[in-house]
Amino acid sequence: MMTKTFFRKTESIRRELEIELESLAEQENDLIKRSERALLKVDSCIRQVKKLLKEVHFESIADEVHFFKVHKPFFISRFIYFSRLLDIESSKPASGQKNLRKYYENELRRLNDWHAEEQEFFNYYRRNATYLDHKYFTRGSYDLKMRLSSNLYNYDEGFTTTHDHKIAFFIAGELLEKYLTDSIKFHTGGVDRIKTGNQQVNWTAPKVSLVELIYALHLSQCFNGGNMDFSELVRYTEKSLNISLGNVYKTLGEIKSRKYKKKRFLELLSDNLDYKMEDEG
Repeated sequence: MMTKTFFRKTESIRRELEIELESLAEQENDLIKRSERALLKVDSCIRQVKKLLKEVHFESIADEVHFFKVHKPFFISRFIYFSRLLDIESSKPASGQKNLRKYYENELRRLNDWHAEEQEFFNYYRRNATYLDHKYFTRGSYDLKMRLSSNLYNYDEGFTTTHDHKIAFFIAGELLEKYLTDSIKFHTGGVDRIKTGNQQVNWTAPKVSLVELIYALHLSQCFNGGNMDFSELVRYTEKSLNISLGNVYKTLGEIKSRKYKKKRFLELLSDNLDYKMEDEG
């Protein structure tokens, strides 16, 4: 299989998974049941990607690095996230808000402790550094002088590098941090609002325009290096701008079915920017 074909198929599996997870979030309010069902979906997708990987020979080291640094961590991070979510929710105490708040705070503390232990690599990843990628994200090229996991020899050598799982943990950690922070606020009555001075920032243009905008930003991998679900971006946007976007996938379908000017809002932004630039130039 050609590398381009492999990446195209992998990206297709990713998009389908995002849609399925978003649909599941809308249909199932019980976090335990949602996590269990999500794990089955994610596991199925990982198995598909793993099968595809056996059929491809990467044409360059850069292609192999790209897969293990970007594509694989997306899937593994979702498995880690829903596994931890299932564990946290099924183990939480059946008690009052104060105890629940302490429980979530303790889980958040454990997450931060893990980040602190991996600070060196975390900094490498967050800086978008690349000088050690050939060691971190290619198979069979580990250096015993590096800090390696004690489980190294338990890994599937054909599907694992020394550090791709760490990126997956970082991504899952970001999702878990948001979930735990929101849970802590819920059990303390805290509410966040983005403000400028005393004025709250709200989206006042049509909702369809906002969906068009954030979808374009998502496709351009503008957030977290592309390692963020579109559904997570939607929820973050809704919370930040105090808005409900409803069924965004239905809205996207309506945008794609437009006969004329599918990128209506983006073209309006471009026109306004061009006009302003020319006027001030």
